[in-house]
Amino acid sequence: MPNVQAHDLHCAGRVVARYVWDPQLPTSVSPRPYLHPVTTLAGTTVTGFMPADHRHHLGASIAVPALNEANFWGGRTYVAGHGPTHLDNHGRQQHHRWLHRSGDRVEHQLRWTGHDGTALAREERALTVHELTGDAWLLQVDYTLRSATGTALTIDSPAARGRTGAGYGGFFWRAPAGPDPVRAFGQQSDGDVHGSRDAWVVLSGDAWTLIFLAPTPQADPWFVRADDYAGVCSAIAWDRRLVVAAGEVFTRRLRVVIADGPPTPATIAAAEAWS
Repeated sequence: MPNVQAHDLHCAGRVVARYVWDPQLPTSVSPRPYLHPVTTLAGTTVTGFMPADHRHHLGASIAVPALNEANFWGGRTYVAGHGPTHLDNHGRQQHHRWLHRSGDRVEHQLRWTGHDGTALAREERALTVHELTGDAWLLQVDYTLRSATGTALTIDSPAARGRTGAGYGGFFWRAPAGPDPVRAFGQQSDGDVHGSRDAWVVLSGDAWTLIFLAPTPQADPWFVRADDYAGVCSAIAWDRRLVVAAGEVFTRRLRVVIADGPPTPATIAAAEAWS
């Protein structure tokens, strides 16, 4: 089994994120590279890793409930007419090679393989850090997916299979669990941002703020949780299957602002300048 590999990303003279590929994670979590811990410039951790409520939530990662019927999200698979079901269908995102590694940027080539080890998709991913203000920095996430088999890729979600509102899948950020309440709101939505296409959404605790900027080239709906747990996903298969035809490339770019303290107009304005 290959060894764990990790790369630290820096901003303003300190490590603000660790990007990890751990092939020894249990199969049931759909092993994949993840960012954890991610911190504010003052050192507050803003990611949650394998929490007790959802062991398959791995910090910030790219994950989908089903790609050509393989589970790349972890945990149970939603089966129409039966609900969440334990299946032996977990895939994994395999490290292929590093394309670039520096203090503020990492580029990674991956292979998405099914439970039997068959390569289903190829991905190229880039993570870039930018200093934003004295108490905030920005993470840019770029990724592309294409078929590895010469046939179409079909990306699915529980919502596309009939579970209303459960359209998660894409770049997902699990925030840390804790006793303090978490607030969620959007550019045009206050408290009811789930399913919106706002230009940005905010998730904030007492000591931290995350501002998620709408992805390009298409603004996907936001999957947002702030009550039972705290997390945000840019949902690429919100209520219908996403089909990437053979020979086509699926592309997304997202940006997340990580700031100390509660959200302020100045921090939001700085984030909007990047949207």
